[in-house]
Order: sequence, then C-alpha cells, then structure tokens
Amino acid sequence: MWFDEAVVYQIYPLGLCGAPAENGGVPARRLPRLLDWVDHIKFLGCTAVLLNPLFDSDAHGYDTRDYFTVDCRLGTEEDLREVCGAFHAAGLRVMLDGVFNHVGRGFWAFRDVREKKWDSPYKDWFRIDFGGDTPYHDGFWYKAWEGHYELAELNLQNPVVVQHQFDAIRSWVDRFDIDGLRLDVAYCLPQDYLRQLRAFANGLKPDFVLMGETLHGDYNRWMGEDLCHSVTNYECYKGLWSSFNDGNLFEIGHSLARQFGPENWTLYRGRHLLSFLDNHDVERIASKLKNKDHLIPAWGLLFGMPGVPSVYYGSEWGIEGRKSGGDGPLRPALEKPTWNGLTDFIARLAAARRQSLALQYGGYRNVFIQSRQLIFERAIDTERVLVAVNAGGEPFVAHFDARAGRAVDLITGRPHDFGGGSELPPYSAAFWRME
Repeated sequence: MWFDEAVVYQIYPLGLCGAPAENGGVPARRLPRLLDWVDHIKFLGCTAVLLNPLFDSDAHGYDTRDYFTVDCRLGTEEDLREVCGAFHAAGLRVMLDGVFNHVGRGFWAFRDVREKKWDSPYKDWFRIDFGGDTPYHDGFWYKAWEGHYELAELNLQNPVVVQHQFDAIRSWVDRFDIDGLRLDVAYCLPQDYLRQLRAFANGLKPDFVLMGETLHGDYNRWMGEDLCHSVTNYECYKGLWSSFNDGNLFEIGHSLARQFGPENWTLYRGRHLLSFLDNHDVERIASKLKNKDHLIPAWGLLFGMPGVPSVYYGSEWGIEGRKSGGDGPLRPALEKPTWNGLTDFIARLAAARRQSLALQYGGYRNVFIQSRQLIFERAIDTERVLVAVNAGGEPFVAHFDARAGRAVDLITGRPHDFGGGSELPPYSAAFWRME
C-alpha cells in the first residue's frame, strides 16, 4: 500500500491560509495560497499531503456545519479541486480530515433540533435528553465531545447518519479524487462503525487509506484488517522529545522495541503507524526541545524508526509554537515556505528513506543504547540499515557488533568503516546501510 512507503506533509489550511478564527460567513479565496507550497513539498521529499478540516464549520474546522460545502473562509469547490489537482500532478497523494464523531452547533441538522426540539426529524441524529439542559440553555441536554458543548456528538448507531457521512466521503472522492482520510478522534468511534467505514472505503478506489487519530491504549483496538489501516503513534511521540530533554534515550528505545521488536509479543510488528514530532494539536518540536541542537537527531530518529513519518508545515525549517491560550500559535498563517539547513537535512532523510526498503518495511532491534546514544537495526531479508543517533554535545565512539565491516551512510552518501569503533559526531544521526 502506498501509505506504508509515504512521507506525509500535514497542513492546517485554516491556519496557514490566515482564515478568521470564527466563521462570519464572509467568503474569501484563500486556498490558492497552497499552490505556492506544491514544489516545496515535493522537493522536501514528501509523497502525500494531509489537509486538516476544509469544510464549512463554526470556527476551527472540527465543529462542522456541512460536510459537502468548502468553508467559505477558504474558498470554493473549484479552488479545492485546483489545489488537489496540483498536488496530484506533482505526484503527491491527498488525504483529508474526516470529522465524524461530532459536529458544531451550526450543523444544519442540529440547528433544526434547536428550533423544533422533539418535533425535529433529526433528533435521533444526536444523543439527546429533552428532560435536561446544557450551558447553552437549549431546553434539552445532548452528549458533547469530552464535555465541550460546542461539539455535539453524532449518533453513529443511526444508519441515516452513517449514510449521510458516507455520501459525503464519496463526493470528496468524486470531486477531489482524494486518496484517504485521517479520522479525527478515532478512539471515540465505535468498532462497528469503523468496520462499516472500512468496508465502504475498500470500494471507493484502490488503496484508499484510513488513518485514525489515537492517543493511548492498545492501538489494535482501532487498527486491523477490518478497521483503520494505520493510527497515530502518540506513545512514541512523547518519547521523541522527552528522551532528548531528559538525556534518556532508553525511553524511546524501549518504547520502539515494545511496539516493533522481533519478539512475538510485541504490539505492532509489520504495522505502519503515523509518526510525528509535532502536529496541529501539540507544541512545535523546536519549542518542545530544551536544546535546539537536538533537532537533528530527533528528526533522524523520526525518519529512521518504524512507521510513516509526518512533517507539520513550518517545522521543517524550525518554527516555534507554544500553546498559550489556545491552539492558534500552533497553526500560524504563513505566506510562503522557507528553506534552511534543517530543511536540507530533512530532505536528505526523506531521500534516504525513499531508497531503502529496510527503512520502509524493516523490523526493529536495539543494538546499542546509552543515555545519549541509540543505535538500532532495521532489516529485511535483502537489506540491513543501522540507525544511529548521538544526543550528546561531544563526539562518541560506539563499540558494538555491526555484523558487517563496511557500510554507506544513506544520509550523506559517505562510506563508513566499523573497524575500531564507530564515531558519532555531536548531535548527529546516521543511516548506515550494510555493504
């Protein structure tokens, strides 16, 4: 499947394009700004683009008003078709954000319920108690996502609701030729719903991907042959920054071994989870790391570990963003992409991954771990790659059994000799492919 070999570039369009935080109904054609990013994304080495919510919503996109209409703050259906067409012409797959667990209070069916109460034909689209109330004093209580009453949960046991969503997804494929979906809060979606969605998606187009947002717990609850193809790897996200901040690469090394190691009991061998250093919901990695010199080994670790690496717009040149009074600082407006030394390095990582089946499909085995150094093996029958990172500020010579005499570093193209130990420069990453 194409997703297993992908490098994903994530964009939050309402942010990047500078849309107002609240939807006042004033139309503007902001989506064409993304056309200026197509070449940048391709040169970076990404092979797929994930676009966060694009459809009519109250504010941040996850409070949907209408699944079928492009948000007027972003533009028109024609604008989105042009943008998706440009990505496809550049050889990039396109995934959209599917927000199916809940909608906004401005969702057309919920507005009908607010107006007509128990006389609304849509009252069974939601979890409603007409004997209760909410902070909005609608005269009825409804189940809200995690207690956020601006987000009304849909009744996904109602086949009419499910069909409405599936009709929307089919229209996205027909109109924009999309290649997959990110499923928002997939950990909230019932398994029977996910099974229906997977069966439906299998008939849309070959290799149509479902990638679910999951946080904690056993990801096999949401990922499998009849569920999501992939999920977000939040467990390793935490280790990807805290291991560097704490000077404890044992954390991420043991997490990866627990998930992908060679033993039969490991959790996700052969699965391709979405890996990331940051995204639209968490602080930028350049802000999260205490030492900016750790950006190089952290990105090296991301591209070397099992999974599908994701790059969140702007982080490839090191922009910062902290949560301060909301998610706005994580989702800034940017006119044009920037390219610097960090971007160069990430492009080399993407190129290295693209030329190595071991990095795309190989297993995981820890070879050498110390507090600030980690070396692990990614191997298939025909290729072995050792991923080595040094989080220390001094050169480090690692002594270990590489089971080979020589290698080439896929990042730099330089040969490497294992005789006498392997020197790791300060704050570095290497992908040694065995000769």
